[in-house]
Amino acid sequence: MREFFWERYSLGELNHKEWEALCDGCGQCCLKRWVKNDEVTVFSVACELLDIDTARCLDYANRLKKVPSCHDLTPETVPEYAAWLPQTCAYRRLHKGKSLPSWHPLLTGDRSRMRKKGIKVSTYAVPSGSVSRRQKARYVIARFPLSQLQTTKPKARRSARARNNA
Repeated sequence: MREFFWERYSLGELNHKEWEALCDGCGQCCLKRWVKNDEVTVFSVACELLDIDTARCLDYANRLKKVPSCHDLTPETVPEYAAWLPQTCAYRRLHKGKSLPSWHPLLTGDRSRMRKKGIKVSTYAVPSGSVSRRQKARYVIARFPLSQLQTTKPKARRSARARNNA
């Protein structure tokens, strides 16, 4: 990986390894969400493929085939999904021109600092198979208007080519 790639390159300029390294592994994006009438509801119910203890997908390579509601987060889709991602998410933050949080594993070298801060789902998420549709309302952890979050325009990041030509 290139040194300080998250500061020097736009999301679209990252290679696969750098893109994946941005994920802090909190698991928050793998919680069930529902969008209705311009409102996002987040539940403390984990995707069926999420290993809650490790906050890792059990079949990351095939997740899009196995879980139709799973979203393929790419540099092109970050603007579409940014409102759904947690405010601490590196993809969301970089898209909006913000820096990584001070506890991010790329800055600290491991996940222990973020875990100590409680940036993880393992303390509150429940497996999706343990909650019926009828019970889901008991597991709401957040509601917010989608339109409110989509009005924020991302700050432009200079591409490597632009920086080299400056």
